[in-house]
Amino acid sequence: MATSRTAGRALGAGLLTYLESKKNLAGSACGVIGVGLTLTGVAGTYWPAVIAGLYAAGALIAPPDVPPPPAVPEPAEQLGFVREDFARLREYVGEVDLPSEPAGVLAGLLELYAAMLEPGWVAGVLATEPEAVHALTRAIRTDVPECVDAYNRTRWWTRLTAGGESPERHLERQLSLLREEAERVTAGLRETEARRQQTHTTYLEGRRES
Repeated sequence: MATSRTAGRALGAGLLTYLESKKNLAGSACGVIGVGLTLTGVAGTYWPAVIAGLYAAGALIAPPDVPPPPAVPEPAEQLGFVREDFARLREYVGEVDLPSEPAGVLAGLLELYAAMLEPGWVAGVLATEPEAVHALTRAIRTDVPECVDAYNRTRWWTRLTAGGESPERHLERQLSLLREEAERVTAGLRETEARRQQTHTTYLEGRRES
């Protein structure tokens, strides 16, 4: 019964969508022409076929409806989703037993992410820089989880087969690279604020001279 109701609703929605489509509107316009031909006697006894044919021709030549592109969240809105992902990331890494050196690098990295995502004026500056938002999003959603997960998996195999470079060294190097990337992002944001300050100074100097 529920399936029948769902199918009925889907059919009704599909019918409504077609009624509002360009194809139906164009076909209806051509069908009206067919009605006019019928009323003037031009269509003769074949008026049903004339109206149907004109409707079909209009529907065929009308351009198809193009669905709108998916909405892309604004950087400020996207930060809300990134904060949720960051909370899950901290939960995940909190359950992983890491050696002291990589753990220290990771802790510093997470503190830097947390400072940038803290609601307030800092996050407001971040939201104005889409590339910085993208870099932070990629690191939190993909890079850090991949580093920790790869370390866990490789460490398991290392216990079975000794030799080779230690997974701890790789993890520490990866996290250090991500820390350098985060520092470049914060340096860029600092530069943005410095330019803003300089611009205001120039404006005030110009106003004094005018």
